[in-house]
Amino acid sequence: MTILYICLAVYILAVNFYAFRFLRAQKEGYETDGVIKGDGKLLLAALLGGAIAVYASMFIMHYRLGNLFFMIFMPLLAVLNVYCFVLAFRGVYMFF
Repeated sequence: MTILYICLAVYILAVNFYAFRFLRAQKEGYETDGVIKGDGKLLLAALLGGAIAVYASMFIMHYRLGNLFFMIFMPLLAVLNVYCFVLAFRGVYMFF
């Protein structure tokens, strides 16, 4: 049972770390090229559980704050992610 908690925690940390690094790389690419690319990958990382990291890093880096879609969709997706993670941590007891 403990191994399931560890696996879920590592998954959450890994997805959030990837989402943070991806937004940072997207910002650096925008500063050099002037073209924003990779929004689909960013949304996929947020859907997989990295919405909190994407939303927090948007404010930390002051990047894409004018995009209304991200400013509305990311907090909603973050709440959904937290809800799913809580269900996942509580649902582990149902199997044992």
